[in-house]
Amino acid sequence: MGTYLSRTFSGANTSRKTFTLSFWVKRAKLGSAAIISAETTSNFYDQIIFVSSDQLDVNNVASGSDVISFKTNAVFKDPSAWYHVVIGIDTTQASSSNGVKIYINGVLQTSFASSTYAQDATFEIGRDGSTTSIGRRQRDQDLYGVGYLAEFYYVDGQQKVATDFGETDSTTGIWKPKTYSGTYGNNGFRLEFKNSGALGTDTSGNSETFTVTNADTTNQVVDTPSNVFATLNPVAGAYNNNTTIGQGALQNTTGGDNSQYFASMGVTKGKWCWEVKINSGDMAIGIFNKIPHVAIAMGDNDYSVMAQLYYSAGGSSGSVNRYQYNSTNYYNIPAGFGNDDSGTIYQFLLDLDSGTKTWIVRRAGDASTQGSFTLPSGFLNGDFIIPGYSVTSSWPATQQQWNFGNPPHSIASGNSDANGYGNFEYAVPSGYYALCTENLNTYG
Repeated sequence: MGTYLSRTFSGANTSRKTFTLSFWVKRAKLGSAAIISAETTSNFYDQIIFVSSDQLDVNNVASGSDVISFKTNAVFKDPSAWYHVVIGIDTTQASSSNGVKIYINGVLQTSFASSTYAQDATFEIGRDGSTTSIGRRQRDQDLYGVGYLAEFYYVDGQQKVATDFGETDSTTGIWKPKTYSGTYGNNGFRLEFKNSGALGTDTSGNSETFTVTNADTTNQVVDTPSNVFATLNPVAGAYNNNTTIGQGALQNTTGGDNSQYFASMGVTKGKWCWEVKINSGDMAIGIFNKIPHVAIAMGDNDYSVMAQLYYSAGGSSGSVNRYQYNSTNYYNIPAGFGNDDSGTIYQFLLDLDSGTKTWIVRRAGDASTQGSFTLPSGFLNGDFIIPGYSVTSSWPATQQQWNFGNPPHSIASGNSDANGYGNFEYAVPSGYYALCTENLNTYG
């Protein structure tokens, strides 16, 4: 069971036929996941979800049958992007094009895989006596794990447009958030997720605060539509048998089978910092200058494109303290470096700006225990260099948590880079930066 928010409304809507939803969403996994849903009885419910084919579906069911059903032809498969979704409903309109308007990043969608419409249909979201959930499907209590959400609005009684909530940046041309300045109606709300201890707080003035279930302070993140941080990429990988990506695509758990995953961002220049917390198992954590296509199984010869630290929890794998490139092993990590108890956090530093390109690994952020490796010239062939990991079926089950500045676990100290970005356990060395879009724009 995942994290979700819920509220049972008391008090009549301004309108059950006219309303607007606006929210930003960043996907942490592909496939079926609920954004917002509501149920009054088992035959009267609404659901706005990503379906298994990664299309967005706006669905209203009455008396057990679809009354409103709009599924986009567009698919949403970019786990490194925030999408702005605005859904304006006014079923008093005779035509479906006026009754249901869906905007993605400011663009009105006009192509749909399905478009069922009934004039004067009534919705359950925000209805007096109904339970509305964000982050799960209320009717079946499933489809958890949509990913990240920001700036979530429900405007009761008005059909608004995308420019009420977003605008195009005049410098970059990128669609960005804008604070809504209108009224909310009887049951409208705005969730800014600003209070880590009360993420469901409504700041619209209507006091329609949601109850948060299965959350702690780590559920509030610094990854936002204005500054996007790297995660593990559920699209780019190989094998990935018996593997679960969770915690906002920052935690990986394998069942002791072949698995490889890579970060959602790569670099060709700059100096970068990230951390990995090892919770269990053996793995090879490293940097790649090539990643496979998803549908192509990788053979062992593909290891020639990576530089990696072999890690063994408790020293069980027998291949500890090894740095590998082009099938050549370099044992220049300090002795015992890879044999640590569960919970050890490693700091990784990548320098692509200096005359000598280096990759540095520090146990617990301690420079006195670091291994520093000069990257071979063949590794720097102009491709993007991407953090990642590899696990083979001969190794035990493993779990690691990745922090590119947006930690999925509690941080005891808290350190940002020189630009004030990121939240790390250990101090970020001078000149190194968190892997996020604000820094990539300057240094990447």
